[in-house]
Amino acid sequence: MPENKPAPSRRAIVATGLGAGALLAAQIVPSHSQTRSSNMEATIRTGSDITTLVNVFTVEPGNQQKLVELLKEGTENFFSKQPGFISSSVHAGKEGGRAVNYSQWRNAQDIENFRKDPKFAPYIQRLAAIAKAETILCEVVEVNHA
Repeated sequence: MPENKPAPSRRAIVATGLGAGALLAAQIVPSHSQTRSSNMEATIRTGSDITTLVNVFTVEPGNQQKLVELLKEGTENFFSKQPGFISSSVHAGKEGGRAVNYSQWRNAQDIENFRKDPKFAPYIQRLAAIAKAETILCEVVEVNHA
């Protein structure tokens, strides 16, 4: 008898679709873990035991590299040192006008906590000066492997 699984919420489907669409045309910049190793690979798995944060940035093509460097700097100097941080990867859209930051956290409370850190506001102001951002808090609902 087939197992009855609840259908994913509309919010999860929309978030997954937006994140996946933005990631399709992206060039991946190496991930970083809390051990600050840039040689690790992010593990994407279904379930609610971790929280995924997807930030989609729109930027003038001439500022994309500056944005990528700022995202990498933020991971290196701030996010990777925060409690609950698991991994982060930066994706640069090949068309030059977008970038995506895909990060995984122990839970949503850890994300709320870093947002309250006094060092976070100046960093976000630097990002906002060059890019528009859409933030999507996600639960991974589907993963396929070759």
